[in-house]
Amino acid sequence: MTTQSAPVLALNNIRKTFGGVVAIENFSLDVKAGEIVALVGDNGAGKSTLIKIISGVHAPTSGAIQIDGHEISMSSATKAREHGIEVVYQDLALADQQPVYMNLFLGRELTKGPMGLLDRKSMIEETERLVTELDVRIPSAHATIRDLSGGQRQGIAIARATHWARKLVLLDEPTAALGVAETAKVEKTIAALKSRNIGVLIISHSLDQVFRLSDRICVLRRGNQIGIRETAKTDKNEIVSMITGV
Repeated sequence: MTTQSAPVLALNNIRKTFGGVVAIENFSLDVKAGEIVALVGDNGAGKSTLIKIISGVHAPTSGAIQIDGHEISMSSATKAREHGIEVVYQDLALADQQPVYMNLFLGRELTKGPMGLLDRKSMIEETERLVTELDVRIPSAHATIRDLSGGQRQGIAIARATHWARKLVLLDEPTAALGVAETAKVEKTIAALKSRNIGVLIISHSLDQVFRLSDRICVLRRGNQIGIRETAKTDKNEIVSMITGV
């Protein structure tokens, strides 16, 4: 873990309303480089709204967002990417008809020469290096996304996020639709982000997964922050009671 003083992400007193409905109330959290923080809570707790605020989809009604100690305006998803933040959504946002390497560089294709031709060779080489580094087992960088398994697709989506993320990766239910073996594979990829000194914020309904992966756990209930616990110093019973209020 890095020794730098400022966290990669700091949310300070974030509030979000939609009309008269308060979705998030007075939420504060920081994520350090090389740290995995889990965001947990029942459906409707406000987890996805928070992810969308951090990724620039929604602007907070009030409160401040800091990256590396500097307050920033996260006015769009493009702005979030400029600040080194990448998101892996539940639907993955992959282009099914395209090969793996084109998906990895979707919207950021490498070109060469005065005509701006696609530099397929460089993109393929970079894709192969990355999937090897992250241990994502795919037939080849030329494989079409639609021909891959759920776990392989998830691995590609995470590989793309980690390739472009300089600061933070947001993961929304990254293994919700996967079997046991594929889940283990994806979790290994997520855990590997720590060694790259990238901060990770993960939403998961699986408390088993949360306890396997996270350093800290933040609990939301009906838009309110109930508390933050160090994973090693809490247990499932405490987290469940925080989630449910029972």
